[in-house]
Amino acid sequence: MFYMLRSARNFLFFVVSVMLIGVSTWAFIEYGGISFEQGGATQLPRNSVSNNDAADSATHTSASDNSTADTIQEPDPFAELTIPHLRARQYVSQLGMRTQLSQNASYTSYLTSYQSDDLRVNGLVAIPAGETPDEGWPAVVFVHGYIPPALYQTTERYESYVDYLARNGFVVFKIDLRGHGDSEGEPGGAYYSGDYVIDVLNARAALQAADFVADERIGLWGHSMAGNVVLRSMAARPEIRAGVIWAGAVFSYEDWERYGLSDNSYRPPSDSTQRQRRRSELMQTHGSFNPESSFWRMVAPTNFLDEFEGAVQLHHTVNDPVVDVRYSRDLEMLLSGAGVSNELHEYASGGHDIEGSAFSPAMQRTVEFFEEWL
Repeated sequence: MFYMLRSARNFLFFVVSVMLIGVSTWAFIEYGGISFEQGGATQLPRNSVSNNDAADSATHTSASDNSTADTIQEPDPFAELTIPHLRARQYVSQLGMRTQLSQNASYTSYLTSYQSDDLRVNGLVAIPAGETPDEGWPAVVFVHGYIPPALYQTTERYESYVDYLARNGFVVFKIDLRGHGDSEGEPGGAYYSGDYVIDVLNARAALQAADFVADERIGLWGHSMAGNVVLRSMAARPEIRAGVIWAGAVFSYEDWERYGLSDNSYRPPSDSTQRQRRRSELMQTHGSFNPESSFWRMVAPTNFLDEFEGAVQLHHTVNDPVVDVRYSRDLEMLLSGAGVSNELHEYASGGHDIEGSAFSPAMQRTVEFFEEWL
């Protein structure tokens, strides 16, 4: 009796072992490998990564990492800075309630807001007078340069710029950017964050949803710091027809190292802010800008110029005391080299804001450029 039980037990163990070996062999043949997680990395079958996965996030590998193509590292927490990530995002928004601020014979301006990353971002929208064209008005997302966020106010600065565009038949949406004035959120910065690009592209989406705007005829205008934001926005959405940059700074990021900036109005944020903590983590992870770094190559918009479908117009004064005119000269060469339609207009005087005798010709060229391309 004991012998029979032991034989039955041995036979059962043999059957189970065969079944387990069969299942393991089937899994290996079916999937071409074994998936497991260890230290945040997942081992996957070779060539199993989709194009969307590759576009949606940069992958971080240290200098000593010798991993092969079939090892995918944990998604890089700074992928949000990269153009591929910004391209992979969806931008959906709409204008909030409008409160009339002023009115003249040419246009009416309103205070309004829109949503960006679940934040309320404020802005001023100027709408031309008269009957709205059947397809809607052409429009411009107007992006301000650096102003200390705590001092920023929606109704101050750039009045004459907005006025010139609105009088010439453009809807002008001058956005505040997050963390500025009463806009929600923390100011993320233009150069080491994707926040402002996201705000610009959500503002564009809000205009596209407005019944008084021609949704395919929306351009971008940016001054100083916003020059980089405009170019990165166009890299993220290459179908944007036109971008105008006045006294723009930092495009390839190499120019920053060459020319620097001289902005006496700059107020560095406290080291305790989320922005500064993220900046410190970024530098620890990827170091400062390096044109040979695969990560930094995906951040610089100048590496995506050959995909631009629209045109870029640049304005700069030779006597700009804040942003060296060579920023714009270098960008013009890069645009031309990539086959992007572009214009560079230089002015002998006018300072950083292109004021005085240079203002009217610069604005008229801006209007004519938008009329041609939008």
